Amino acid sequence: MLPFAPPLEPMLAKAEDAIPQGDGWCYEPKWDGFRAVVFKSGSEVVLSSRNALPMQRYFPEVVERLGRELKGDLVLDGELIIPGPKGLDFDALQMRIHPAASRVQKLSLEIPAGFVAFDLLAVGEEDWRARPFRERRQRLLELCPVRDDLFPTPQTHDLAVARSWFDDFEGAGLDGVIARRDELPYLPGERVMVKVKHGRTADCVVGGYRDGKTPGTVGALLLGMYDEHGVLHHVGHTSSFTAKQKRELKELVKPYEGGESFGQGRTPGAPSRWSAGKDTAWTPLRPELVVEVKFDYLQGGRFRHGATFVRWRTDKPPRDCGYDQLAPPHPFSLGKIIDQVKRAE
Repeated sequence: MLPFAPPLEPMLAKAEDAIPQGDGWCYEPKWDGFRAVVFKSGSEVVLSSRNALPMQRYFPEVVERLGRELKGDLVLDGELIIPGPKGLDFDALQMRIHPAASRVQKLSLEIPAGFVAFDLLAVGEEDWRARPFRERRQRLLELCPVRDDLFPTPQTHDLAVARSWFDDFEGAGLDGVIARRDELPYLPGERVMVKVKHGRTADCVVGGYRDGKTPGTVGALLLGMYDEHGVLHHVGHTSSFTAKQKRELKELVKPYEGGESFGQGRTPGAPSRWSAGKDTAWTPLRPELVVEVKFDYLQGGRFRHGATFVRWRTDKPPRDCGYDQLAPPHPFSLGKIIDQVKRAE
């Protein structure tokens, strides 16, 4: 029996530019997966998403593992992840959200997911949310096994270690650091933690645009990079413009309309199960304009999220906008991360 039932909105974090420091701060790697609150009551396990939607039908192997490995009735906050040979594979995780039960079962065997536990919210009939995080963390370490597919997240109070995680774990698909106070209670839906995400810049060719919702405006510039064979690949978009700038962009890009840009490599608007029902129309531009953008994470040769416009690069030849401008990440090692758990404070 649990003291509260699903769903539950998880506690959130606000973005900051630097890792906070001082007494009472503790730090964790920021995982890149699906946030999930686990409710285990008897033989029943519920996975509740950040948006309070049930997810257990999509991850039967995680449900079975949690039911087997977690002892007693518990509520845990954490993240569903899929480790791959080059890091956490968010694309593979998205594939798991499929309407066909047969497909879900097949993928659960081929690309099984794991669960990383961040926090402990209830033990049996006891509600632990009002207790300070330091107590919840200690109990979590006592109750959560340490396996390759189920483990508590590493944590440290050492700022130097947190900074090293920020750098070293990026290659494993982790996208920053989470910081919270030792005395912090669990506050569902409130942004009381701090997240510091990676932010890097890259020069990209503008290979096209999508119209804005307002006639006569540009909604997004479509960005590209060249591979080692000279093929231009669509890597993402930037739409971080004011209404006035979106009107001005329409006039700026007009002379470049037509010709070839994307087409031989990855192309905008390619059909996928994620674009169904969306307007993916775009206008090609001659690949002559170059922009510098800020992005947080590159996965599968493209930006995971929309990039932020920094400036125009009229001094940069388009052909110099290649993938080779991006420094290779540190090699992936889930074992190294789990080792941090075993050496937790």
